[in-house]
Amino acid sequence: MLDLNVLKNDREVQAIMAVSERSIEALGFTEHSRRHSGIVSKWSGDILRALDREENRIRLAEIAGYLHDIGNCINRQDHAFSGAIIAYRILTRLGMDEEDAAEIMAAIGNHDEHFGIPVSDISAALIIADKADVHKSRVKKPIDNVMSANIHDRVNLAAERSYLTVDKNAGTITLNIEIDTEICSVMDYFEIYFGRMQLCRRAAEFLGCHFSLVINGTSLV
Repeated sequence: MLDLNVLKNDREVQAIMAVSERSIEALGFTEHSRRHSGIVSKWSGDILRALDREENRIRLAEIAGYLHDIGNCINRQDHAFSGAIIAYRILTRLGMDEEDAAEIMAAIGNHDEHFGIPVSDISAALIIADKADVHKSRVKKPIDNVMSANIHDRVNLAAERSYLTVDKNAGTITLNIEIDTEICSVMDYFEIYFGRMQLCRRAAEFLGCHFSLVINGTSLV
């Protein structure tokens, strides 16, 4: 059974993820490094664990979360599709069962908001975990004037904290975000993240839950 730590220490995985990080930084996008991958991995597992899913499903969700952005090594465009294929090849090389590797491939291939849809509990957890990681530390390029920065950067720069809460008994998955409204208004957030929140809602429904978005203590969805 493939362990997440084995995957993290694999030289091929490390090399591809390093190139992915450098490529994203060169393009000026928000951070998609091993920090982001680690958080998404943990949160993907946490969601399924809170919903009492089988340990193997939790393990697969954690691995999918760690590898979900590996396609950025090729190009940001269609990175979900290329990443899914790269991940399948790596996982089978490392001895993972083909069916489990295919589950991860499907989850990675469906995590992006432009074409993604929840097709399994693993993919649903990955979608929510990925979209939940909003934080000012993800803006890596120098910003001389915060207010003149593009709206994507301002949304992240304004985010002081984001975290998920899952209540199995109430059937809710809640994304909690604390933002500095002097940097970014709530409407700015919705302008950028509306599509992502719709996908999170569909993912939560796939898991039998209601998705809720809370910003600065106020429920908005």
